Amino acid sequence: MPHWKPHFLRLLALLQRYPGLIAAFGFCSGVASFILVDRQEGVGRVIAVLMLLSWAWLLLEGLLTRSAARWLGLEIPPTLLRYLTQLIHQESLFFVLPFFFITTAWNSGQLVFTSLLGAAALLAIIDPLYYKWLAARRWLYLSYHTLTLFAVLLTALPLLLQQTTAESYRLALGIALLLAVPSLASALLLHDWRRWLAMFGLLAALGVGGWWARPWIPPATLWLTDVAVSAELHQRTPGRSLQQVSVQQLRSEGLYAYTAISAPRGLNERIYHVWRHAGVEVDRIALDINGGRKGGYRAWTHKRNFPETVVGNWQVHVVTETGQQIGVLRFKVVE
Repeated sequence: MPHWKPHFLRLLALLQRYPGLIAAFGFCSGVASFILVDRQEGVGRVIAVLMLLSWAWLLLEGLLTRSAARWLGLEIPPTLLRYLTQLIHQESLFFVLPFFFITTAWNSGQLVFTSLLGAAALLAIIDPLYYKWLAARRWLYLSYHTLTLFAVLLTALPLLLQQTTAESYRLALGIALLLAVPSLASALLLHDWRRWLAMFGLLAALGVGGWWARPWIPPATLWLTDVAVSAELHQRTPGRSLQQVSVQQLRSEGLYAYTAISAPRGLNERIYHVWRHAGVEVDRIALDINGGRKGGYRAWTHKRNFPETVVGNWQVHVVTETGQQIGVLRFKVVE
């Protein structure tokens, strides 16, 4: 027996005895990575790389276990493989939760996605539910697996590749669909053309659904550090933030929508200030931001041209190119 094998088995026994350890470690590593990214430290990328490597092991599980048996004489039982998969689910979900918790606009549909991730994380640490309810339903387990991988990619890709949120979203969705193919193929038992057609239909439905749901999914590496609706701006600093504006003031001075957006170092992103009145879009103004500033990249729009009817509730939605919402500014115009 290799000299390291007893230590490896003791470690696995310890993890099985204290299943909450890996979840706690995942959450702490996620918080640490978020803090490092917020401080523009490159170590946050290292943690993201390690997270993706754990998924590489999971995807190559069959090849690696056969190689371990052939070259190292290490037979890994199926029960242990299922347990290692559960550990990766725990680590991944608790790693991404701090990112999505901070970036979620809780008064929007993004509440659904982040709450779903939180429920999935809890499910991963409750063995009776994970094994007897989730793993016993193949279609549900595959959906759970794909959701977890999708969330990890949304968090890791902007950190590693400095991709925009739009590029990261498209790539993450494409990779998640591609890696879902082997799982779908094994679940559907592709014996005839009808099952092949069903598989491609499911993939197309997942792709369309994932793209349609993008406004409900927070941009995991973009968040607001400061916002203001103000009548003045001096040296890139807004004046008093206003909750209520008179029609006369609005017509004479216009209004500034000010946002400071934190982004990882090296990330260049185009965002939009979408001005809405009573839920109807009035104006959409593009802004280019650059990551790396600890206090967030300061950007603003100054709107002077307003429609004839302005009284009522206004909102300025801060969104990415793909429509993912970063935050909302609100004010009211009165007579």
